[in-house]
Amino acid sequence: MPTYALFALSILVLPASLAAQQRYALKGDRVAVYNLAGATTITAGSGSDVTVAVTTGGAQAGTLRVAQGEMKGRETLRVIYPEGDIVYPPLGHNGSTDMRVREDGTFGEHDNHDDRRVRIHGSGSGSEVHADLAITVPAGRSVSVHLGVGKVMATNVDGKLDIDASSADVQVNGGRGELSVDIGAGSVDVSGTSGDLSVDTGSGDVKLTNVKADALSVDTGSGEVVATGVTSGHTSIDTGSGAISLTGTRLGTSSLDTGSGDVTIDLAESLGDLSIDTGSGDVTLRLPATVGARLSLSTSGGRIDTDFPVTVTRTDSDELNGTIGDGKGRISVETGSGDVHLKKR
Repeated sequence: MPTYALFALSILVLPASLAAQQRYALKGDRVAVYNLAGATTITAGSGSDVTVAVTTGGAQAGTLRVAQGEMKGRETLRVIYPEGDIVYPPLGHNGSTDMRVREDGTFGEHDNHDDRRVRIHGSGSGSEVHADLAITVPAGRSVSVHLGVGKVMATNVDGKLDIDASSADVQVNGGRGELSVDIGAGSVDVSGTSGDLSVDTGSGDVKLTNVKADALSVDTGSGEVVATGVTSGHTSIDTGSGAISLTGTRLGTSSLDTGSGDVTIDLAESLGDLSIDTGSGDVTLRLPATVGARLSLSTSGGRIDTDFPVTVTRTDSDELNGTIGDGKGRISVETGSGDVHLKKR
C-alpha cells in the first residue's frame, strides 16, 4: 500500500513539471524575442529555425502565456505577463525597474505613453512570475533579444545579435558577426568575438577580451572600460565617469573620451590617429619604440613627460606639440586635470 501511494504521487507531479517548459520554432532570417524577467542563454544551433525553450517559474507561473507571429518584418516570440506589478526575487529586496509594455508583449523601440506601465521589483506585492529562455541560433540569422530584467549569456553565435535590456548583466563568449548590446544598467563582458561591436550601458563596467572588429563603439554613462587583446580599425570609447584601460591592443583610428577617470593604453603595435580627452584624470600611453606620430598634448593642471625624442614645434608649461619618429600617425591628448605620460614599451 505505501508503495502504491508513492507511485501515484510521482504520476501527479511529473506532468506539472513538464508543463513548465515549452519549445517554439521561429522561421525566417530575422527574429525578435521579448521577455520581461528571467535568465536568457543564447547558443549556436543547427537546422533552419531559431528555437526558444521557455521555462516558466514563480508562484503565479500559470498566468504567463506565449505569443508568436510576424511583426514589422520579423518573426517574434513574446512572453506576455499579467497586468500589474511583477515580483522577480533575483533583483534583490530593494531592486526595482519601471517599464512601458504594449498589449502584444513588445516593449522598447519608441515607447508610447499609452502603453501600460509595469513595475518589476525584487519583493513586495504583485505577481511572482518569470520566464527563463534558452535560444538556439543557426548560422547567418539575425536575432534581437529584448529583456526587462535578468541576465543574458551568449556563446558562439554566428550571425547578427542584438541584446537590449533595461537591467541585466550580459556575457558574450565567442561568435562571429555583428554584435550590439544596449542596457540601462548592468555589466557587459565580451570575449573572443569577431565582428563589429557596439556596447551602450547607462551604468555598468565593460570588459572586452580578444575582440576583433572593424568598428568598435563603447558608451557607458558610469563605469570602467577594460580591454585586453583588442584589434579594431575604428574605435570609439566614451564614459561619463570611469577609467579606460586598453592593454595589448592594435588600434586604427581611435577616439577615447571620459568625463572623469584615468586613461591607460598599452599598444602592441604602431597606431593610426588617436584622440584622448578626459575632464579629470591622468593619461598614460605605452607605445612601441618604433611608433611615429604628430603630437598635440595639453593639460590644464598637470605635467607632461615623454620617453621619446620629440622634434618640438611648440611647448609651454602645460602644452607640447611636435613629432616623434616618422610622424605618420597622430596623437592628441587633452586633460582638464591630470598628467600626460608617453612611455616606451
